[in-house]
Amino acid sequence: MKRYLYCAITLGLVSIVMPLRAAYRPHAVAGSQNGMVWTNDDLEKLHTRGLISIVGRTDEEKPKPAAAARPYVETEDPEWYAAQAAQLNGELERRETQLRQYEQALDDARSLRKTAGGVNLDEGDFAITPEVGIEILEKHVDEVQMEINALEDLARQNDIPPGALRGQ
Repeated sequence: MKRYLYCAITLGLVSIVMPLRAAYRPHAVAGSQNGMVWTNDDLEKLHTRGLISIVGRTDEEKPKPAAAARPYVETEDPEWYAAQAAQLNGELERRETQLRQYEQALDDARSLRKTAGGVNLDEGDFAITPEVGIEILEKHVDEVQMEINALEDLARQNDIPPGALRGQ
């Protein structure tokens, strides 16, 4: 039991004395500060004497960063506008042809010319009356024309020449 008491007292004294002894020692940071400000000229002098080595690149040798490639923005590409306009013009032609054929079929039916009987229910919109059929087809033509107008407005906002939409 005495042995444990002796060990505990020894450890207690050591733990008290160690921090006190460290507090009176000079610190490495305080001794290394001599107030000297080193300039590039001083470093060059030391380098010419062989007292220091410079490892790595200096400012003159730094490679210049390559110009960052701009990401592709389709709304700034005239070819994209030409492709979109061609697609929409094809759709507009198809819709106008469909409207003309429908009107021709109505004229043929009114004048009792050769007509095909029945209503094609496979198509998306079918009309109860001929007038409603014409309205539906005209609405489709107007929708495509509005898309073309929106594309032209977007091209104008992005300074794309008008000929790009016509594929010129």
